[in-house]
Amino acid sequence: MDFRLSSEQEQLRAAARAFARAELPAIAAELERDNKPPSHDLVRRYAEMGFLGINIPADLGGLGLGNVEALIVLEEFAKISSAVAFPIFESSVGPVRAIEHFASDALKARVVPAVCRGEMQVAVSMSEPDAGSALTDLKTRGEIRGDKVILNGIKRWCSGGGHADGYVVYCRLSDDPGAKAIGAVLVEKDTPGLTFGSNEQLMGFRGVPSSDLYFDDCEVPAENIVVAAGGFKKLMEAFDLERCGNATMALGQASGALEDVSEYVQERKQFGKPIADFQAVQIKLAEMHMKCEAARLLIWRAAANAQDGLPSILDSSTAKCFANSIAREVTGDAMQLMGAYGYSKEFPMERRLRDSWGWGIAGGAIDIQKVNIAGAMLGRRFDQRR
Repeated sequence: MDFRLSSEQEQLRAAARAFARAELPAIAAELERDNKPPSHDLVRRYAEMGFLGINIPADLGGLGLGNVEALIVLEEFAKISSAVAFPIFESSVGPVRAIEHFASDALKARVVPAVCRGEMQVAVSMSEPDAGSALTDLKTRGEIRGDKVILNGIKRWCSGGGHADGYVVYCRLSDDPGAKAIGAVLVEKDTPGLTFGSNEQLMGFRGVPSSDLYFDDCEVPAENIVVAAGGFKKLMEAFDLERCGNATMALGQASGALEDVSEYVQERKQFGKPIADFQAVQIKLAEMHMKCEAARLLIWRAAANAQDGLPSILDSSTAKCFANSIAREVTGDAMQLMGAYGYSKEFPMERRLRDSWGWGIAGGAIDIQKVNIAGAMLGRRFDQRR
């Protein structure tokens, strides 16, 4: 068991880090200020640099590398901001991977290479007004009529809502109860019958658009079915990889905060010397470092154990739960060490703190991950309704 990165992985990380640090801080500040997502031109530039679809097979337009490599790159972008990292997230661990694993060959060939070229962004639409953690309570329905699927319903908290080019929509595709009816359909942005609510004003995640989706007799081809009714387990298997991406986005807030504050405490002087010379600061830095390292190892373990397939729910939920938790702690400690500079919107620290809280809500809240972990440990599914 070798915990060191290979020379190729180190080179990939160095390339991602150099690009992100040189090109993205000013863009990140602009996206934060205007609450707008990265431009299509920037996403296409990511593609030209080889940062999209890193772990997607080469015959579908990706680099054909592994999940660990994709997460290495994602962390370097997330250190700058969640907004500039989000296209990397969506292309490597987002719903496009469900399309890659489970959709028809024709749908894969149409969508996945376009995502890798930066020509298409795909978001996932799961939650509803009455179905979040209790996802199997969703009500959005897709009625199959010949070679068409007619969608009706409302989706909420869709990251990418109104901006993405396509949406993997979880819906009921049969009259069976509970999870047995649930599948997913790809709905493209300009499909008649699909409209969007206003861009949500959130505490964090500025630059990552979020909105409601409204389906009113929205008609899509049956060939756009990604997973048929009864495929809820498949969808959750694909989502286990997205949990690793969520964990990495959270880690990026923490590790980016640690890098910034490590520079700050060596430059900031009080009582005639750098504050890094004070033991209390040294202890805090060490604690922050340990938390980041532990989170990173849990994430990479989940990805490596999957052998570049889909991680287990135990590994992915453990990684997500821990990374979400420590991100809040590390960014909070970093803000405290930076004092008013950390609290000021002139610097990225307060943004990292706000985004860290968001990643512990998105993709399954921290306490839900703990329920997942306990169930996987004991080999049981806990029914919250009884």
